[in-house]
Amino acid sequence: MSYTGDGGEVGGVWRPVAEVETIERPVVRNRLVAPGDVTRGRFGLFDWRMGPHAGGPKPHFHRTFSESFYVISGAVRLYDGDKWVTGTPGDFLYVPEGGVHAFRNDADEPASMLILFAPAPPREKFFRELAEIADSGRELSPQEWAEFYARHDQYHV
Repeated sequence: MSYTGDGGEVGGVWRPVAEVETIERPVVRNRLVAPGDVTRGRFGLFDWRMGPHAGGPKPHFHRTFSESFYVISGAVRLYDGDKWVTGTPGDFLYVPEGGVHAFRNDADEPASMLILFAPAPPREKFFRELAEIADSGRELSPQEWAEFYARHDQYHV
């Protein structure tokens, strides 16, 4: 998608912090800075803040989008599909479509990172639904979990 006009246009989207949806979990705070509906589907950008020993997802991959991680603070354990490394502020990991990856905070201190999804899948729906399942106390069968993850393009390895 390219711009073909001659003079430019007004197209910027300003989102003050008060307008950014936040999903609060017991050990994770996920700010949906720029979901796909804000970026015309080009990318999604989330601010992911983890408390000490917050853990993280199991190794998995996505078929339809890449995922990038930029560490802002603390020490984030990142899995690149081959090995676990400790990311510190300024470190970056890019994972293409199909690339196995995971992340976690195993440290005694909080950690934060930016997560970029491209193109922009509706990951906010995944995180909202995951929170709703946890908050409801509902227990899903292995089949229901498999269907949930497949519906959100997340495949555990």
